[in-house]
Amino acid sequence: MNPTKAETGTCLIAIEPSHRLVVLGRTLDATSEQAERALDQEAIAWRQLGSTCLGRGLYRHGSIFRGQCDAAVWNHAEFTYFRDFIPGDVVDHLVRSSPVPGVNLLRAEILLTTPGSFVFPTHWSGSSHRPDRRPSIEYLDVHPSRLADYRDIMHYSIGPAAAKLVAMGTLGTFRSMETAAVLLQDPSLRATWNQIHLSEVVAEGFRGFGAELDAALRETVPDGRFADVFAGLNDMRTIPRWTLNVTVLEDDAAVGQWARPRK
Repeated sequence: MNPTKAETGTCLIAIEPSHRLVVLGRTLDATSEQAERALDQEAIAWRQLGSTCLGRGLYRHGSIFRGQCDAAVWNHAEFTYFRDFIPGDVVDHLVRSSPVPGVNLLRAEILLTTPGSFVFPTHWSGSSHRPDRRPSIEYLDVHPSRLADYRDIMHYSIGPAAAKLVAMGTLGTFRSMETAAVLLQDPSLRATWNQIHLSEVVAEGFRGFGAELDAALRETVPDGRFADVFAGLNDMRTIPRWTLNVTVLEDDAAVGQWARPRK
């Protein structure tokens, strides 16, 4: 866990492998407006899931920013955060038990934070004070033979540049997570990925991270340029889907509180 001081004076925390953050991700599809309302109400009424649980976020699909697959659109993505491990009874409850009536669980997975690429401000308390922001969720599929190379690019290039954007307030957070295990996947989903990137962006006029990330890379990486870094990435991964979303539940401030340096 490496606290860094950005130029603005904002203290950032990057969670490293020695301080594991484990995430239970669920891809959900509510088949009716009634089911969607029931899912939203259940999320809002949630309680902490065991002593290792740090928080939870539920996001409703708004629009597709980019897509490279023809899979039907799912309408909710959920992430529940745990320190060190996920209790078995939580897996039973969220994966093996039936979800809200009318809601299909299309995928459940265990995610781990990508080294050097899971960044948020210490004062993080959500984006409710920034109604112009929307959660951006990228689903990426990296070729298995290139996972080590991809992790290095994220750790040493993209992560530091994204940290600068978080410090500047351009992004709310930057959360890069990699799939450690797929617990369930419905055959009807017809989309696969092994990385998820979650961040909060200004939705109006959003065109991706190109210009901002290019400027940050030039300052944080020797001879770094967006085109050079992403030329390597484009050879090793595809982006099955990239969505802009609406926040239903955002109760994840404890992630930042837990990650602060111990005295």
